[in-house]
Amino acid sequence: MPTAGLACLIALAATGCSAGSDSTSDAAPAATKQGQQNEEAASPSPSPSQSTTTGTAYAPYVSAGEASENDSAGSPATYNLAFVISDGSSCTPKWNGASAVDDSAVASRISALKESGATVRVSFGGASGKELGSTCSSASALAEAYGEALDAAGSTQADFDIEGAQLTDTDSVALRSKAIALLQEERPGLEVSFTLPVMPSGLDEDGLTLLRYANKYDVQVSTVNLMTMNYGESYDGDMGAYAITSATAAHTQLKEVFGTTDATAWRAMALTSMIGTNDVDNETFTLADAAQVRTFAENKGVAWVSMWSTFRDQQCEEGTATDDALTNCSGVEQSSGAFAEAFSG
Repeated sequence: MPTAGLACLIALAATGCSAGSDSTSDAAPAATKQGQQNEEAASPSPSPSQSTTTGTAYAPYVSAGEASENDSAGSPATYNLAFVISDGSSCTPKWNGASAVDDSAVASRISALKESGATVRVSFGGASGKELGSTCSSASALAEAYGEALDAAGSTQADFDIEGAQLTDTDSVALRSKAIALLQEERPGLEVSFTLPVMPSGLDEDGLTLLRYANKYDVQVSTVNLMTMNYGESYDGDMGAYAITSATAAHTQLKEVFGTTDATAWRAMALTSMIGTNDVDNETFTLADAAQVRTFAENKGVAWVSMWSTFRDQQCEEGTATDDALTNCSGVEQSSGAFAEAFSG
């Protein structure tokens, strides 16, 4: 049976478990909360009136420091701002480990992104550098660092992209969960997502352990965002099919761990694909794959879909030394912004 924390994780996606949720976000809107349940009881299944009918939002990852002409393609509901990490060894949050979180250029960039009515979600972590959980010495200091970045961005949405060594470091995993719980006590409307690697077999044990720690410390999580990308050399087929297989496997895990319904488990999920050329040889995510994932997400009621990233959503120019399919273009034939249009439906 799920404990209160895990019940809340799934309930947030369907019934607005965290009070004061920002109605402009891409998470499911709050509905009437059921009566308080005994701690030992299983999470109640939402009634039809509680189940959300909100569609699948589009929320791409963008550079916090540099605008792309493709940012607004697909009319995103939310922008995931990449990435806030440590400055290297201290508990000081910085954009990509270099720019202060209140950097004026970044502030102007965020203001421009919000002009369309979209919200911004601050993404902490990523594949490079040190996530703050590994450099801050206490949960209170870590919570303060996270809060500083959120305040600078004017955001009530936090994404924690935990992968690689950060995911296997149980000390930082535990400290991070404590800090997020403290932050949510101070900010009841804070929406939290965890971005985790996934395989066609589902989440690995490290990812599941992270969610268990979040539960242990009563973190309220709106979505588990699956990185449907970079599976490994043995996966050289249909990337759209792999994404769907991965999501389906993870859905089974979430449903079993959280003791919830099919619909609620889907609504507590988000999907992020790496468009075009992936970091693993023979893995290419095409426009057809994007349309396939979008249709699947809509049919299942997945909360949001995303991509890495807007600044790669364009065709590489042949013979241009500065174009790199893994950094600033997709490596496939496309028109600019085509992946955004496919993911936004």
